[in-house]
Amino acid sequence: MTEIDPIIAVKNVEASAKWYEAVFGYSRKHGGDVFAVLVDRNDKIMLCLHKWGAHEHPTMVNPNIKPGNGLILYFRTESMEEVRKNVERIKHPVDEEIHVNPSSTKKEFSLRDLDGYYLTITEFHRYNG
Repeated sequence: MTEIDPIIAVKNVEASAKWYEAVFGYSRKHGGDVFAVLVDRNDKIMLCLHKWGAHEHPTMVNPNIKPGNGLILYFRTESMEEVRKNVERIKHPVDEEIHVNPSSTKKEFSLRDLDGYYLTITEFHRYNG
């Protein structure tokens, strides 16, 4: 078995963890002010947050580069409408409102997190052939 635990570099682990908790309903499983593991309601790891510059990981050393270049965090969820309402509740700006993606034919919307990472939230679907 193989699983992936995506780790993104953030300026403020505490603030970012609280933001992801407010938007997705995640909870913090592990970590302090340098690292956090965020899990969903089923205790599945969804995202890890790592403070810029800590531990000298080569891709997380320079906090002055634009984060997320070449990366989209793509969330497939059965709770897309709820997530959108959470974003509205915390008054966070949205880059693209809910629309149907012509390629997937699924509803989705997009925004950036506190550090500028681009997120697309789409209704849950499985990939077919």
